Amino acid sequence: MLSPVPARPKKEGERPVAAGRPRHALHCELVGCGCPSRTMLELLLLRSASSILRTVFLNRLPPGGPGCARKLSLNLRNQQGTRRNVKSSFLTDGQTRSKEPLSRALKLLSPEKVKDPQLDSPEEILWTTRTDGRVRLRKDPSCSEVPYTVHQMFCKTLDKYGNLSAMVYKRQGMWERISYFQYYLLSRKVAKGFLKLGLERAHSVAILGFNSPEWFFSAVGTVFAGGIVTGLYTTSSPKACQYIAYDSRANIIVVDTQKQLEKILKIWKNLPHLKAVVTYREPPSKKMPNVYTMEEVMELGNEVPEEALDSIIEAQEPNQCCVLIYTSGTTGNPKGVMLSQDNITWTAHHSSQAGGIRPSEVQQEVVVSYLALSHIAAQFYDLWTGLQWGAQICFAEPDALKGSLLDTLREVEPTAHFGVPRIWEKIMERIQEVVAQSGFIRRKMLLWAMSVTLEQNLTCPNSDLKPFTTRLADYLVLAKVRQALGFAKCQKYFYGGAPMTTESQHFFLGLNIRLLPAYGLSETSGPHFISSTYNYQLYSAGRLVPGCRVKLVNEDSEGIGEICLWGRNIFMGYLNMEDKTREAVDSDGWLHTGDMGRMDANGFLYITGRLKELIITAGGENVPPVPIEDAVKMELPIISFAMLIGDQRKFLSMLLTLKCTLDPDTSDPTDNLTEQAVEFCQRVGSRATTVSEIVDKKDEAVYQAIEEGIQRVNMKAAARPYHIQKWTILKRDFSISGEELGPTMKLKRHTVLEKYKDLIDSLYQGQNK
Repeated sequence: MLSPVPARPKKEGERPVAAGRPRHALHCELVGCGCPSRTMLELLLLRSASSILRTVFLNRLPPGGPGCARKLSLNLRNQQGTRRNVKSSFLTDGQTRSKEPLSRALKLLSPEKVKDPQLDSPEEILWTTRTDGRVRLRKDPSCSEVPYTVHQMFCKTLDKYGNLSAMVYKRQGMWERISYFQYYLLSRKVAKGFLKLGLERAHSVAILGFNSPEWFFSAVGTVFAGGIVTGLYTTSSPKACQYIAYDSRANIIVVDTQKQLEKILKIWKNLPHLKAVVTYREPPSKKMPNVYTMEEVMELGNEVPEEALDSIIEAQEPNQCCVLIYTSGTTGNPKGVMLSQDNITWTAHHSSQAGGIRPSEVQQEVVVSYLALSHIAAQFYDLWTGLQWGAQICFAEPDALKGSLLDTLREVEPTAHFGVPRIWEKIMERIQEVVAQSGFIRRKMLLWAMSVTLEQNLTCPNSDLKPFTTRLADYLVLAKVRQALGFAKCQKYFYGGAPMTTESQHFFLGLNIRLLPAYGLSETSGPHFISSTYNYQLYSAGRLVPGCRVKLVNEDSEGIGEICLWGRNIFMGYLNMEDKTREAVDSDGWLHTGDMGRMDANGFLYITGRLKELIITAGGENVPPVPIEDAVKMELPIISFAMLIGDQRKFLSMLLTLKCTLDPDTSDPTDNLTEQAVEFCQRVGSRATTVSEIVDKKDEAVYQAIEEGIQRVNMKAAARPYHIQKWTILKRDFSISGEELGPTMKLKRHTVLEKYKDLIDSLYQGQNK
């Protein structure tokens, strides 16, 4: 565990530490006088190890925390003062191990080492289905920078931001930090440890654990060692873990808890490539063969010479695979999306820059990591973008989505925040519950402030000139709400992964929080379209990232067609799935997304639905479900999910779920209605407080109110075939455990159709509409 940073004089213009929080953990912290220049760094590394680098061991180590951080702390002489309660120890071998990798990093960063793979390799193919394959990069003349590897990206970050805090994590109620220098050294130690355990080139290391420094060390160390990073969702069943670990030929699986270890032990016999399992948050309950702690892996890594790792790193090319992202499998088995080193480094640079993410020499971004890193959105945003720009990544607690995220946001106060739409909806619902319980004056004040702010943001969305009333509302009310949410210093609020409802966008605009969309797929390595505070259009999915291309195929009379994408961020192919790859990528290298959309005159993209989700009625009408579902939820604030039905049917119907509270331990939906849902019931004349009261007794007042809301939606429809003729309320809200939602809370329509087949069929029996 890393010791607290000693107090130092506050510099002019420095961000203050929020009251009630440990000084050393919650903002950008430069060691000594600031970030050294390239020349200064070289001088530091060329001096004697005994005077510059020293290994610091803590005299007494509290339990928990990364073992690597408990053991090793890089301390530069130019740091002011010494750390409190720390016993220094000068060990020659430790100094040498610390000095050499950093010296090698500088050598590998030299311009002659950065080369264009297409000058030396004959690859002409744009895709492959083999992890050891190489591809031709899709270079655009407008953005043709020389490709580089993940290690080269890390070296550039070391050069500029080595002393900055890279990661901040909480152990025993205290925030601890790891610098970028330490991050690099620890990643190398993990890489050598994995090599000692038998990691083979183009085989994977699968990581099954909640976001943590060890997740990052394991991922970066895997790439350094020539392996392929593969994330597993912590909610995955043993069967789902087996499919991905087998498909990716995992040599090593990293787990964080005993619960996750038990999953792997159940399936180990079915994984012929698996050589070892590594644990980090909880040690195994007993000693087992080929099961190691992260500390043991790092000790094993000391037996691998630095030169052996360097030879592997120097042999790597940007057009080789380094990451596997598995799709959610909503339409079949998950597909392994192969991403090259250039996919990662190019996208981390250009997409995040288009979104307004700042390099740390301008302002160190502070980000809270809490979404599953096995999903491209979180992995791109937290891990690779953070590494590109020297951001400070603050890790939330494992129970973040069960309630502790808000506490972390308040302590950390991020400068940028990303969430999938369902997360933003949950924040909205929580605020609505608090408002419903507030006194009359407070409630009226908030509603007034939100109404004047929403009106201003809808009528003049891009204007920096605010009327006095709007500025007063923000100062007196809304700023306090944002502060209570932990967003006092937040400048950028992103969302992606699924459509955002109009209701949610309007709600947050009322709080003066502009939700910025990012549109992309696993197959695009992250955002292909993105918005920023200076490049925004309400309801759009953002503008094209520079260097990327788009075209619409089979456009209709309204300019809506299938969205096809091209650029350096397009994936290498689906692992072991040639037919699926050929289906997704055409002969010219364009990725066919399956999403439908249109472009406006200013280059903003608008998503209208999924090609495969498009409902084609028995009468031949093409009906995009999302706009209708969105309209129903806007009309009826009691509705949690609305799913339109009607493919090859005579008319449209709809499945509805009601907003209910979640079990704090499992996050599963309970029978109790949310405060907002109860308020809706009271407003329409019902005393119901549970879902079962409404569904089992067919509460007349609620059912009548829902029917009237559906009719209002129908009145706004373009034509009668777009009318919802029948609907029914389910007894339980959709959830991950119920398998109606994917790990990122995206609706799995095919699963819902199968699960509720009999109920859906009953809606159409004996009907001739």
